[in-house]
Amino acid sequence: MLDGALRGSAETYRDTTSRRLIEKPARAALLEASSTADLLIVGARRRLGHPGLRLGLITHALLHHAPCPVVIVPQI
Repeated sequence: MLDGALRGSAETYRDTTSRRLIEKPARAALLEASSTADLLIVGARRRLGHPGLRLGLITHALLHHAPCPVVIVPQI
Protein backbone atom coordinates (compact mmCIF):
# COMPACT_ATOMS: atom_id res chain seq x y z
CA MET A 1 0.00 0.00 0.00
CA LEU A 2 2.83 2.41 0.87
CA ASP A 3 4.59 1.71 -2.42
CA GLY A 4 1.43 2.54 -4.35
CA ALA A 5 0.82 5.77 -2.45
CA LEU A 6 4.38 7.00 -2.94
CA ARG A 7 5.03 5.69 -6.45
CA GLY A 8 4.86 9.03 -8.30
CA SER A 9 6.77 11.13 -5.79
CA ALA A 10 9.34 8.41 -5.12
CA GLU A 11 10.26 8.33 -8.80
CA THR A 12 10.37 12.13 -9.10
CA TYR A 13 12.35 12.73 -5.89
CA ARG A 14 14.37 9.49 -5.82
CA ASP A 15 17.57 11.15 -4.55
CA THR A 16 15.94 13.17 -1.75
CA THR A 17 13.39 10.83 -0.17
CA SER A 18 13.66 7.67 1.85
CA ARG A 19 11.21 5.08 3.15
CA ARG A 20 11.60 3.03 6.29
CA LEU A 21 9.27 0.63 8.05
CA ILE A 22 9.52 1.21 11.79
CA GLU A 23 7.62 -0.74 14.42
CA LYS A 24 7.19 1.59 17.39
CA PRO A 25 4.64 4.19 18.48
CA ALA A 26 4.09 6.82 15.76
CA ARG A 27 5.08 9.75 17.99
CA ALA A 28 8.41 8.17 18.92
CA ALA A 29 9.15 7.03 15.37
CA LEU A 30 8.41 10.43 13.82
CA LEU A 31 10.36 12.37 16.44
CA GLU A 32 13.32 10.04 15.93
CA ALA A 33 13.10 10.45 12.14
CA SER A 34 12.88 14.23 12.47
CA SER A 35 16.25 14.33 14.25
CA THR A 36 18.02 13.70 10.93
CA ALA A 37 15.43 15.17 8.54
CA ASP A 38 15.47 18.54 6.78
CA LEU A 39 11.66 18.60 6.67
CA LEU A 40 8.90 16.45 8.14
CA ILE A 41 5.59 16.26 6.25
CA VAL A 42 2.52 14.83 7.97
CA GLY A 43 -1.11 14.61 6.96
CA ALA A 44 -4.13 15.80 8.92
CA ARG A 45 -7.76 14.83 8.49
CA ARG A 46 -10.61 17.25 8.57
CA ARG A 47 -13.36 16.28 10.97
CA LEU A 48 -16.93 16.62 9.82
CA GLY A 49 -18.78 19.50 11.43
CA HIS A 50 -15.62 21.27 12.55
CA PRO A 51 -14.12 24.15 10.57
CA GLY A 52 -10.37 24.07 10.01
CA LEU A 53 -7.98 21.36 11.10
CA ARG A 54 -8.11 19.62 14.43
CA LEU A 55 -4.63 18.45 15.29
CA GLY A 56 -4.24 15.10 16.96
CA LEU A 57 -1.85 14.28 19.79
CA ILE A 58 0.92 13.10 17.47
CA THR A 59 0.81 16.11 15.16
CA HIS A 60 0.68 18.45 18.14
CA ALA A 61 3.74 16.76 19.69
CA LEU A 62 5.64 17.01 16.39
CA LEU A 63 4.94 20.73 16.09
CA HIS A 64 6.32 21.33 19.58
CA HIS A 65 9.21 18.85 19.75
CA ALA A 66 10.53 18.09 16.24
CA PRO A 67 13.96 19.65 15.66
CA CYS A 68 13.19 20.26 11.96
CA PRO A 69 10.40 22.20 10.24
CA VAL A 70 7.04 20.39 10.12
CA VAL A 71 4.51 20.77 7.29
CA ILE A 72 0.92 19.69 7.90
CA VAL A 73 -0.96 18.76 4.72
CA PRO A 74 -4.75 18.67 5.11
CA GLN A 75 -6.79 15.86 3.64
CA ILE A 76 -8.50 16.93 0.43
